[in-house]
Parts: sequence; C-alpha cells; structure tokens
Amino acid sequence: MAHTTKIPPTKGLQPRARSRARKRPPSGGTRPWWLPAVAVLAVVGIGVPAAYVALRDDGASIVETTAGLPDTPDYHSLLVSPDDPNAVALGTHVGLHRSADGGRTWRKAELGGNDAMNLAQPTADTVWAAGHLVLAKSTDGGATWQDVRPEGLPSLDLHGFAVDPREPSRLYAAVAGEGLFRSDDGGERFRLVSEEVGAGVFALAVLPSGTVVAGDLQRRALVASDDEGASWKELVQASISGLAVDPSDPSHILASGPGVLRSTDGGKTWAQTLELSDGSGPVAFSPSDPLRAYVVGFDRTLYRSDDGGASWRPVPKGKEG
Repeated sequence: MAHTTKIPPTKGLQPRARSRARKRPPSGGTRPWWLPAVAVLAVVGIGVPAAYVALRDDGASIVETTAGLPDTPDYHSLLVSPDDPNAVALGTHVGLHRSADGGRTWRKAELGGNDAMNLAQPTADTVWAAGHLVLAKSTDGGATWQDVRPEGLPSLDLHGFAVDPREPSRLYAAVAGEGLFRSDDGGERFRLVSEEVGAGVFALAVLPSGTVVAGDLQRRALVASDDEGASWKELVQASISGLAVDPSDPSHILASGPGVLRSTDGGKTWAQTLELSDGSGPVAFSPSDPLRAYVVGFDRTLYRSDDGGASWRPVPKGKEG
C-alpha cells in the first residue's frame, strides 16, 4: 500500500492552490523544431493559484512580491485561475509562485523547497503535485498536502503526470529514464505500461476520450496513444515542452518549445506565432477568458496573448513590494 505522510507547510506560508510543468527542450541543431503532421489533439489544463502571506511579530500580514518572473532555477508549469484571467500560478523547481496582476508581480506560495513540475486537479478538492522526488496529494483544494509513496514506481523522478478525466483514480506518471507508469487505484500502486514513451516525457495529458498525449523530448515528437499507452502514433514532429487547449474550443491548441505553435484545426496544421531564440516553457489559456493566454520564455519573460495565441507581447514588470 502507498505510504502517506503530511507535508508540513513552509514557515510563514498559508497554502491555497496549484500549477503544471516543463523543462527547456534540447537544442535542435539545424533541424527545424517542428514539422506539421495530420493529427487531431486536445489537451486541457486548469489550475488554481496559490497564496503567500508572511506574518510580522505583531501578527500583521506582510505581502512580499517580486517584479517580473521570480528568479528561480527553472520554470516548470503555468496555470490560470478558472475564475480570474489575471490570477496566474507558476510552478518552479523550488515551489509555487502566484501572481494576482497578470504576471506583473509574483509572490511565493506553498510547497516551498519542493519541485512543482506537475500539478493535476481531477476534482475541485483533489490536487496532485509531482516532480523530482515529489508526489503529493491534497484533498482540500491545496490547503494541506500529504506525501505519497506508492508501490511499483522505480523512482519518484516524475517528469510528467496526468489524471484520466473519466476516472480520477487512474493516474499516469512519466518516470525519467524509465517509461510511462499507470495506477488504477488512486496512486496506491503503479505498473509499467510503456517503455517506448515516458522516459523523456515532460508534457503529459489524458483527453476526455481517454487518449494519452505526450510531448517526448527524446523523440522530438508529440505522440498519442488510444490504448492506454500500449502503442503510440506521432502527431507532430516537435520538441514540445508545453501544451494548452482553448477551454471554449478543443480544436484550438497551443504548443510551446522554441516559441509557440498554434493550431486551430485540432492539430492538423500548425503556424508559429511566437519565435524565441532562448526557447519557451509552460503555456496556458485562461478558462474564464479563452482569448487570454500566457507563455513563459526562457529569456525570463512572461508573454501574453489577447487573441487566442495569434500574437504575443511581453508582460511589463510591476513594482516590488
């Protein structure tokens, strides 16, 4: 059986929510970073931002903010609140950060010191966090977390993690250097379902149809499985580190890597709408305003679109507080 222990909150933090993950793809030399293929794809990601409040000795609250993206080792995940397009959560190698002003300023959040490489929210109350040596579960919307140690995983170096929306107890975990594993009992036990895909996966999602979609940086391809990981087909030749689907139109997809690719026909054709020489990481739509989207550039800049990813502009930095 899986072993669970409570994760104590970081001193001075009052947790409240979550985020999702990725890493910078390897350089592609002279090879184009993407090549279109005829395929249909839809990936959904929704998250709720986390809150950070420090307390003075007299009990008064102090809100500490940084201007622009926080200076952290990596930017893994990006999720927008389902209710507020300006409330954005950023998952990093050292925990979560939150912005309440569309990315102009950021505050530290829960899971401090833990790798927030992936976050999945199958229900309003249940949230999973997975990353390097991290697998944690919250059953109260992110207010408290329990450390999970399941049977069957060769390690807890989880670069990809997803929940089947048809069955919240079915989980998928991409273990670095090993393969793709699945649990059918809510994380108590996992079993290997694919050595072909999983070892190099950073973007992972399960569609409402049950199709598993993975951005495999080793294969430099976006691949999909219709039989729960037993076999795979290539959708797009691309070094993809992030995926997002328009919550109002599943045929409208954004894929990040060295910039942003945009598809408006379910993945059949693609156009590059943002070119970034340093590359890009996580990307996300706003569920409450699907024309709003964000992507994190590895030039330490957050970019915003107000036309569904057709064009982009840098988010200006706010004032530190």
